Amino acid sequence: MSQENVEVIRRLYEHWATGDFPADFFDPDVEHSRIGAQTPDMEGRWLGLDEFATVFREYLQALSDLRIEAERIIDLGESRVQVLQQRAAQVNEFFARQQAHGAENLPAKLRWHMIGHLQRNKIKPVLPLVSVIHSVDSLRLAEELDAHAAKANRKLPVLMQVNASEEPQKSGVAVGAAVPLAEQIGTMDNLQIMGLMTMAPLDGDEKTVRQTFARTRELFEEIKFNKIGGSAMRHLSMGMSNDFEHAIMEGATLVRIGTLLFGGKVADEEMAEE
Repeated sequence: MSQENVEVIRRLYEHWATGDFPADFFDPDVEHSRIGAQTPDMEGRWLGLDEFATVFREYLQALSDLRIEAERIIDLGESRVQVLQQRAAQVNEFFARQQAHGAENLPAKLRWHMIGHLQRNKIKPVLPLVSVIHSVDSLRLAEELDAHAAKANRKLPVLMQVNASEEPQKSGVAVGAAVPLAEQIGTMDNLQIMGLMTMAPLDGDEKTVRQTFARTRELFEEIKFNKIGGSAMRHLSMGMSNDFEHAIMEGATLVRIGTLLFGGKVADEEMAEE
């Protein structure tokens, strides 16, 4: 990628990071407008989903040239509770050392996302660490989370996991049960349902992947039509490093792209069982 293109993507990223994802993006009490990004010439035209996916892919390819500093990344996700605990402790220790040496521009707070399958007996250790849980897939889990959040005197943002690909080995509520479960979660005092999460088949072709994401978006729209979750219901967490472009085209607002950013295997982004 040419230096000119790198500069274009850098300017786009600067606007995107500072303009479209404010610090209160995950605050369930704040309503935000449609997510988008301005064109690099900053003429104020909003990108369509196809254009945005293309530009975002270019941005990811240019990451090594741009040398994005660590303080820009404030949302981190993990799929295993034990690994989340370890990495949160490591990052906190790193920040403490940096602050002791006078480092500036560190984020005031990192937001950890629990994106993997969560067993009820792991709620207590994970709850103090996370800002959002993406994988609520049953009424029993939602009730346990609600009870623990009540004890912690907090309203916990959650996303409901849907098995839109209907793969038997995957967690997630069945498509036919998704709206009733969302309605039940919406009545809980200490949970705020903010959207849906799904995964497409890891080895699926483009048509299958797009169908999985489209089905999830249709469910999302049905839930919003029924006024479940109110204005906080605005997120679709879907798409990984191998298929995030298709997810964005189907309306994703949150993508899991750790492999593209940090290396590893796409399979590592799957929702791990503990």
